[in-house]
Amino acid sequence: MSAATPASSATPSPSPAPAGSPAQRRVSARVGSITESATLAVDAKAKALKAAGRPVIGFGAGEPDFPTPDYIVEAAVEACRVPKYHRYTPAGGLPELKTAIAAKTLRDSGYEVDASQVLVTNGGKQAIYEAFAAILDPGDEVIVPTPYWTTYPESIRLAGGVPVEVVADETTGYRVSVEQLEAARTERTKVLLFVSPSNPTGAVYSEAQSEEIGRWAVEHGLWVLTDEIYEHLVYGDAAFTSLPAIVPELRDKCIVVNGVAKTYAMTGWRVGWVIGPKDVVKAATNLQSHATSNVSNVAQAAALAAVSGDLTAVAEMRTAFDRRRRTIVRMLSEIEGVVCPTPEGAFYVYPSVKALLGKEIRGKRPQTTVELAALILDEAEVAVVPGEAFGTPGYLRLSYALGDDDLAEGVSRLQKLLGEASA
Repeated sequence: MSAATPASSATPSPSPAPAGSPAQRRVSARVGSITESATLAVDAKAKALKAAGRPVIGFGAGEPDFPTPDYIVEAAVEACRVPKYHRYTPAGGLPELKTAIAAKTLRDSGYEVDASQVLVTNGGKQAIYEAFAAILDPGDEVIVPTPYWTTYPESIRLAGGVPVEVVADETTGYRVSVEQLEAARTERTKVLLFVSPSNPTGAVYSEAQSEEIGRWAVEHGLWVLTDEIYEHLVYGDAAFTSLPAIVPELRDKCIVVNGVAKTYAMTGWRVGWVIGPKDVVKAATNLQSHATSNVSNVAQAAALAAVSGDLTAVAEMRTAFDRRRRTIVRMLSEIEGVVCPTPEGAFYVYPSVKALLGKEIRGKRPQTTVELAALILDEAEVAVVPGEAFGTPGYLRLSYALGDDDLAEGVSRLQKLLGEASA
């Protein structure tokens, strides 16, 4: 007689996990909810089409068309030959670079900090994420002036925070007021995001406006994260002001993020930094020590040459950007249905195209700026980024950090295509 296992002692087969349960989810809900960077996606598509032989002109990426200045490149070449740079270095950044960033911050912003308040990061995006991760707990709210750069809300959510949008439009030069900020403040508000000059709009707050906002934050005990990546790209009568410099009472709750990407045409070198209170910088440094360890030593050496050098090359680039700024605003404003405020900083225009939505263009009636941007790429072979990516449908972002000839040709194509719009 066989020794069969009694039915009562048999191990039951596990029930399949219900669809959508944690066991069935292949990608975590936290990471799965992140959207691809719209600006990088548009740029990648434009480059792919160009590689396939199509004469696409890209206004998508916020990337200077100038090469990195020679003296910076030479510093990197020399660093490659230095054996100590072939090894691990401190996770928070080369000590000499941190000291130079502190000196550069005093020179350019009037804000005096110690090297111990500096963390060198893998570009501005890592700086933003690590700063939010260091101060946010789940459910903390961050007031985000909108239109916003695509990475801000995603970094806030990844850190467990909740972005709260405060929308400004072309009627106010895309600048939010203290009254709007106060209306958005709740008992869960912990941080105000402040960006001037702004991506995507090019808006620049005056010193008086910045000070009013900074003092409002101090009054309510809020943290401020201020992104100063476009500090040197201001035009006309506009002037950059650094919040912790003009509102000293804010310094114990202020985090500054910055980097070499825009100022020195070094987007691919991936060097940014966080400046803040020592305890926050130490916490962010601990996070980075597990996430990436040190930034590439060769890139740090290049950044050291950049921030330690003069601003002659920067001034030359700014002159070119200013010329292109005036050209693109003039040409876009000639298109019926396009309202293009003149940006005072960065290298973007953010025109309203609401009047064009629903109109017939080449047999199609785009109802959203996503659809309009797709039509522009297909019909005019021009790549632009729809306003949905920045939290405000009805607008397009165009970077004017491209050559003068390409800029004129690209906007001419837009004039021809959008000029065909009819009811």
